[in-house]
Amino acid sequence: VQLQASGGGLVQAGGSLRLSCAASGSTSRIAAITWYRQAPGKQRELVAAISSGDSTNYADSVKGRFTISRDNAKNTVYLQMDSLKPEDTAVYYCNTGGWIPAFKLNSWGQGTQVTVSS
Repeated sequence: VQLQASGGGLVQAGGSLRLSCAASGSTSRIAAITWYRQAPGKQRELVAAISSGDSTNYADSVKGRFTISRDNAKNTVYLQMDSLKPEDTAVYYCNTGGWIPAFKLNSWGQGTQVTVSS
């Protein structure tokens, strides 16, 4: 299964964006899908993950502001980002495998740029 992230853009602080992670195959067969992000000069970090049973994990920095969800009928996982802050500016990626640090993953699709202006 290949994943493609989309939906990024430029938004003012306090605004919202919804990212999409579209799978080439059925998301219902994927154990977990995870969102990561990488800001300039920083390591790629975990943001949010959702399991096949819809349990979720969030980084402390986004709890209460971001919501991850999945629509298996559309083979898509979403990341709803509200109350955005300039420090959320990064390239966002999605991947499979659950709450796993980025350095343990070897294959990445193209990310989507999110820029939050102050």
